Amino acid sequence: MYFMKRLLSVLFTSFICTYTFSQDRSIDVLHYQFQVTLTDESDTIKGVAKIKMRYLKPTTQFSIDLKNISQGKGMHVTIISGPSLKSYTHADNKIKFILGKNYHTGDTAEFMISYEGIPADGLIIAKNKYGRRTFFSDNWPNRAHNWLPCVDDVADKASVEFVITAPHQYQVVSNGMQTEETNLPAGNKLTRWYETIPLPTKIMVIGVAEFAVQWAGNVDGIPVYSWVYPENKKDGFYDYAMAPDILQWFIKNVGPYAYSKLANVQSKTIFGGMENASAIFYSENSVTGDRNAEALIAHEIAHQWFGNMATEKSFAHIWLSEGFATYLTTLYMEQKYGEDTARFLREEDRQKVIHFNMRSTMPVVDSLTHEYMDLLNANSYEKGGWILHMLRRQIGDSLFWKGIRQYYQTYAGKNADSRDAQNVFENVSGKKLDQFFHNWLYEKDQPHININWNYNPVSKTITLDIQQMQKPIYQLPLEIEIKTRNGSSLHTLNLEKQKQTFEIPVKNQPTEIVSDPGINVLATFTTRKSTDQ
Repeated sequence: MYFMKRLLSVLFTSFICTYTFSQDRSIDVLHYQFQVTLTDESDTIKGVAKIKMRYLKPTTQFSIDLKNISQGKGMHVTIISGPSLKSYTHADNKIKFILGKNYHTGDTAEFMISYEGIPADGLIIAKNKYGRRTFFSDNWPNRAHNWLPCVDDVADKASVEFVITAPHQYQVVSNGMQTEETNLPAGNKLTRWYETIPLPTKIMVIGVAEFAVQWAGNVDGIPVYSWVYPENKKDGFYDYAMAPDILQWFIKNVGPYAYSKLANVQSKTIFGGMENASAIFYSENSVTGDRNAEALIAHEIAHQWFGNMATEKSFAHIWLSEGFATYLTTLYMEQKYGEDTARFLREEDRQKVIHFNMRSTMPVVDSLTHEYMDLLNANSYEKGGWILHMLRRQIGDSLFWKGIRQYYQTYAGKNADSRDAQNVFENVSGKKLDQFFHNWLYEKDQPHININWNYNPVSKTITLDIQQMQKPIYQLPLEIEIKTRNGSSLHTLNLEKQKQTFEIPVKNQPTEIVSDPGINVLATFTTRKSTDQ
């Protein structure tokens, strides 16, 4: 039996994303090329960004995000060029472009931005735990603008090419496929990676360090690699070798893997794991040699479908990323280790949700919180996962999996919100799910259920008086186990009103009533005999 404390939560630091964006919706970025030069002499980077975009409406100006220099860190723009560029300003962490003509909807243009500076965040330049210098990007949720000129918004997707010049001893891993590695004068090396599938900036990535690299196998023609620190070569290759089997399970159950490779990378990310497209970064302590990170790896691989390809329209709907990855990890663990493991994980998640909601007043779909790091909480992860489990119970296993696959097929390469997900599951199941999604996503609480029971030895029936103590009222199936000295029986009761009474034939005096023995309802329970004081 496999039990572990899951590693899905973020390793919080003192850094909180307080910078929020009012994005310019007049452009859609189609492609980025980022040429970045790294050195060992200082933390200053030099970059050239080529940004191809399409105008979404007639405009004579637009803006993109880039961090200003503050307290010695940030980026300084040295030159910008592009068609009909009249002038530009760089202030308030934005570059504003003033054009000399009015562009029309659908017109395209490419601008080049040269810049340099010390990243305030987003690109972590530091020594790893073995004292070796490393460069790891860490863009989630909107931190890419600290080192890259970009539209730093989860809803804006573009293909990306990274062209990295760095000292020759470093290897570079990134999104997509490596298309070039060329030795340069003065002990430098140029490495080029190209990702053709459009990505949001949150999952664009480079990792530059001394690595040991192993091919871990192919899955449906997709090569899977392990990138670890040389000092962790043996343990890292062993731990990350779990990835091919996990990848195969997701392909079988959700749909084809969209990217050209999968790299699992030991890194300096501030998170336990970061689901960068086709190049997942794990914390440097994820390598242990005893495969304790299996659930973490499954969680991040799940994101390649949910969060990366099918992306939330805004972070208010982050449960479509984190909740999906959390629950699909539970389902993966269930098929490998059995139902007892799944029940254990659901109970662990249920307790996290209950304790979180004791101090939180926010629903799962939280449009008020703009400090996006605060959204990495039990609502987004554990409650989001529980909502999917409750949905599975509502519509049945077959329709649930059909809905999961249909949602992915519909929104792969696109953006979705909770209403879009609801529509898919309604179409698949033929059921109206307005109340279900409203209660679970937009109300802050979960059900609190009181059960009073009494046994009548004459009629040989047990009477259950059940009351939902919260508002609104939820519709849900609740299992009750009735234990007697001669055995036990399981009964499913459909709750749909604030107060309901059920009578169940029972031959022998009950010794115990167990509410939700299978851990299938996100709720708290109080169960007692009606004669108890």
